[in-house]
Amino acid sequence: MKFRRSLLLCATAAVAFAGLHSPLMAQQRLRVAGNFPADHTASKVMEIFKKEVETRTQGELQIDLFPNMQLGGAAENVDQVRSGTVFAIVTSIAYFTRIVPEYEAVSLPFLFSSREAAFRVMDGPVGRLFDERMAQKGFVSLGYGELGFRHVTNSVRPITSVADFKGLKIRLQPNEVHLDTFRALGANPVAMDVKEVYSAMQQGVLDGHENPYNIIASRRFNEVQKHLSDTGHFYDFINAAANKRLFDRLKKPHQEAVMAGMKEAMAWQRVEAAKQDEGWRQQLVKSGMTFTPITPQGRAEFRRATTSVVDSLKKRIDAKLIDTVVTEAAK
Repeated sequence: MKFRRSLLLCATAAVAFAGLHSPLMAQQRLRVAGNFPADHTASKVMEIFKKEVETRTQGELQIDLFPNMQLGGAAENVDQVRSGTVFAIVTSIAYFTRIVPEYEAVSLPFLFSSREAAFRVMDGPVGRLFDERMAQKGFVSLGYGELGFRHVTNSVRPITSVADFKGLKIRLQPNEVHLDTFRALGANPVAMDVKEVYSAMQQGVLDGHENPYNIIASRRFNEVQKHLSDTGHFYDFINAAANKRLFDRLKKPHQEAVMAGMKEAMAWQRVEAAKQDEGWRQQLVKSGMTFTPITPQGRAEFRRATTSVVDSLKKRIDAKLIDTVVTEAAK
């Protein structure tokens, strides 16, 4: 009897010891936050990233997703990644411009004529410089995707000329170049997190805002806005960024899986976002928004009115970087 009891105890201990080294116990969980609606391509990026990383690491890394502002607004998510309570975020680069002001160089008004020109700049030496600046601030850049050309909506009047902007209270992202641009156009710009924008426009605190078609539609801003114009005044990027301290603690193969997984996800997103762009605009028109296209003369007037923004930015960041961006964008 004593022999059988000893044998049973040994077997139990062996099972417990094996459990300590099972794949389940070896798993590491990483939290990834985002501020985009569930049906947005940026949220799909998170899903693809999760699948790719978990597959590439054979489940050793498990990715927990929190899209659609589940952990707060974009600014809060950036702070969470900075502190390490969240591993990574997928958001607009605008929410990193106060951490890395150099990002404002690719936020200049009417800088890019096409998405191809925008990514030629971001995928080259300029983008690598941004990544270095992010690392110096405690972040690892995982990749860039398309948020898209931004367009103005409002509930007061159609936008066709600079005069139409006069006095309009327009929400913008917390990006100084964006704010300076709308001041130059004669509007009253207001920096505000996207989570507050719908109610602010609904209550008349704001006259309007600006966003890519996909955000206007997926956030249902058309429900509280009447007029839409294809101003295309900025081209905006989404970026994925991780806490550098947490990233550096990962095993080398896991770091490679994270980078490769996001590269795969962003490659898909760029193609899909471009495909969907016109469909989002048509959806907004069908929903009842009045669409007023900008004429070439109107766009030229906008450009002239905002030329001072470049000079203003050169007082805050390296003028050579700005000149490089402008030159590369024009190629």
